[in-house]
Amino acid sequence: MNQSVLVLADFIPKNLTNFQTIDHQEFDFEKLFKQTKSSGFFVTFFILIEKPKEILHVIKKKVRLIKASGGLVKNGEGSYLFIHRLGKWDLPKGKVDEGESMKKAAVREVSEECGIKVDYLGQKILTTYHAYQMKGELVLKKTNWYEMGVNKIPKLKPQVEEDITEAIWLAKEKFTKIRENTYPLIEDILDTIQQ
Repeated sequence: MNQSVLVLADFIPKNLTNFQTIDHQEFDFEKLFKQTKSSGFFVTFFILIEKPKEILHVIKKKVRLIKASGGLVKNGEGSYLFIHRLGKWDLPKGKVDEGESMKKAAVREVSEECGIKVDYLGQKILTTYHAYQMKGELVLKKTNWYEMGVNKIPKLKPQVEEDITEAIWLAKEKFTKIRENTYPLIEDILDTIQQ
């Protein structure tokens, strides 16, 4: 949500610091989205609730849900694939076509956005949700992220018509470059491989 994060949980995560608590009984997703948009500050909001999936279900009913898939792609030398789009470092991903599985969409999007052939599709790493406005309408994008691999070190060809200006392979120890200019959700994905 506008660079801010909403955490729904039935416990307080150990790594969660500097957060603003919201009472689940007074929670209004659209109002919170507008608040984060006008403030311009990064805030972590936290709702402690016995059944967090119930709030997520309520949010999904109130706003349009868009399904997307993407990949965390590792090459033959152990480096990872990143794209630079709209001024930020990101991972390749895109919307799921009608009748397409999340896994097939992930492979297709990585191939289209970076001009490579995926040789290995692994397990789902995690699912993220991102709220934004599209043509004045509040939407929620659900993205499944998959572990992927390619043989050797294929040459990358960024899909410029999708506003991708650069595609690079980067070793884990150089992720600071990405973390300095990316989205909180991408940092969460990077955390899964740097633990």
